[in-house]
Amino acid sequence: MKRLTVLLMALVMTATSFAQTTDNKPPVKKIEVNGSAELEITPDEIYFNITLREYMKNKTQKVSISELEQKLQKAVEAAGIPKADFTIANVFGYNYEQWWKKKKDAPDFMARKQYRLKLARLDKINSILAAVDEEGIESANVASFSSSKMEEYRKQVKIAALKAAKAKAEYMVAAIDEKLGGVIEIQEFNTDQYSDVRPEMANMMARKAVAYDAAGGAPDSDIDFKTIKIRAEVRAVFGIK
Repeated sequence: MKRLTVLLMALVMTATSFAQTTDNKPPVKKIEVNGSAELEITPDEIYFNITLREYMKNKTQKVSISELEQKLQKAVEAAGIPKADFTIANVFGYNYEQWWKKKKDAPDFMARKQYRLKLARLDKINSILAAVDEEGIESANVASFSSSKMEEYRKQVKIAALKAAKAKAEYMVAAIDEKLGGVIEIQEFNTDQYSDVRPEMANMMARKAVAYDAAGGAPDSDIDFKTIKIRAEVRAVFGIK
């Protein structure tokens, strides 16, 4: 029993000595800062939707979707857009007759098709839209946009944000006559949001195309697409020497 008591006392003394050694360890001097950076670029991948619909000309003659499609296809080819960048996004239709009627006449059914163009710029949209009948265009809008070098741009912005954090930490510790040590921790925040679309541009271009068509021609637009702001933000912890 006496031997067990001595052993327990030895363990307690060892634990106490370890705790004192740990408590006496000097705290790590460090500084925590945030760094951010932005890059403004012009998108070179713009996806543009054009929806065509059949309609009745003079209330007697039906203009088919095939006829409208041919006009659109010729306009796209004339604009120099590759065939691979002109695709069908959707096909649908509607009927003027009530849905519960079993028998429906062919002229009552109006087909619609949605096409998608992949463009580097929107400078040819006016001439493309003007080549199709005004009544045959149901809608035209920018679906999405991006850049072919997006990953490269993201990398550049993240590097710039980290460098900004380091520069901030350096001048802050220099203000108290200290020197910056190595990095201890880096945390990246998700700030990659650039889906701000401006659909009114597409509507404006569609109206201009129709107006120019009535005047006998549709010149190319010199309106550039809005820029994208790529932003990165990081949190970094550095040691202080």
